Amino acid sequence: QVQLQESGPDLAKPSQTLSLTCTVSGGSITTTYLYWNWIRQPPGKGLEWMGAIWNSGSTYYNPSLKSRISISGDTSKNHVTLQLSSVTPEDTAVYYCAGSRGLRTAPRQMAEYDVFGQGTQVTVSS
Repeated sequence: QVQLQESGPDLAKPSQTLSLTCTVSGGSITTTYLYWNWIRQPPGKGLEWMGAIWNSGSTYYNPSLKSRISISGDTSKNHVTLQLSSVTPEDTAVYYCAGSRGLRTAPRQMAEYDVFGQGTQVTVSS
């Protein structure tokens, strides 16, 4: 059974670079699913797809975040990393990683992905 676990700081200061890790167990980031996604949900708002990395290493980003986001994979550690630069309080959200067979860029619920983690709350505040 594939399981995902997000990890990283729960608090970041404005202008910092946020780095989150999604550790995959019970499967491989190179073979189990085609896409490994990062999605977030700000308080009181819907889900926002941030970007994804294909199991070949290609990346796809939400245009609204493209200048600030980077997603990478580490096959030796079997994890996927999200980096978001120049964070502001508007980046406060629950951040999820998810695996999927298809590229889903407008999710209405996390169940649209084949597997996803429990999410990690990140607050951006000085």
